[in-house]
Amino acid sequence: MRIDIATLFPEMCETVLNESIIGRARKKGILELYTHNIRDYTMDKHRRVDDTPYGGGMGMLMQAEPIYCCYQDIVQKSGNTPHVIYMSPQGKPLTQKKAIQLSQQEHLLLICGHYEGVDERIIEEIVDEEISIGDYVLTGGELSALVLVDCVGRLQEGVLSSSECFEEESHFNGLLEYPQYTRPPVWHKKQVPEVLLSGHHANIAKWRREMSLLRTLKKRPDMLDSADLTENDLKFLKNCKNKEV
Repeated sequence: MRIDIATLFPEMCETVLNESIIGRARKKGILELYTHNIRDYTMDKHRRVDDTPYGGGMGMLMQAEPIYCCYQDIVQKSGNTPHVIYMSPQGKPLTQKKAIQLSQQEHLLLICGHYEGVDERIIEEIVDEEISIGDYVLTGGELSALVLVDCVGRLQEGVLSSSECFEEESHFNGLLEYPQYTRPPVWHKKQVPEVLLSGHHANIAKWRREMSLLRTLKKRPDMLDSADLTENDLKFLKNCKNKEV
């Protein structure tokens, strides 16, 4: 998978992209990650890429042309047209379901706005969708772009040791993840649940499923409305609710 990031701060992005799991996947060639400085595509001798917005108002607005020239250069060098995402507080929320969808794309281009955003015409011209990482405003799109790269990149084959590394995580199957423990078996007088020490895989799987359901019920009950639940799941949840009453 290839992901390009168009930004005013490529060094900021590179620092994160070269670290941890994503950094190792990049070095191995599993993920192709490129950052592009939008200032390199302006014709202004002072490398300006922004101007005051028509109609007045506070702040500056990023111009369409430098972003478009950056886009064209990426298309030409990569040999294909990427799926273009503008990181925006007005976009649809980034969810695990959306990350799974995006992980099927061969090539993504993430555009990072700054100042008061970008000229609306560049969104109309090249952007396929707008995505937000939350209902709040950031100084620029770099942090949200890096979150998306991490969220989508780790789903690519070979980035993690196996698909099980993310298939049992929170949100992947519509539920929150079960509690996890490691050595020592007793810490501060708190003991690891006996079932996890039993070696009985069926019982462990049953316990993990029930704890996942219980944790979702307590922390994010709204998620249960869209989760894929079995009859046994529904019976377990009903018993849990009855005990609460």
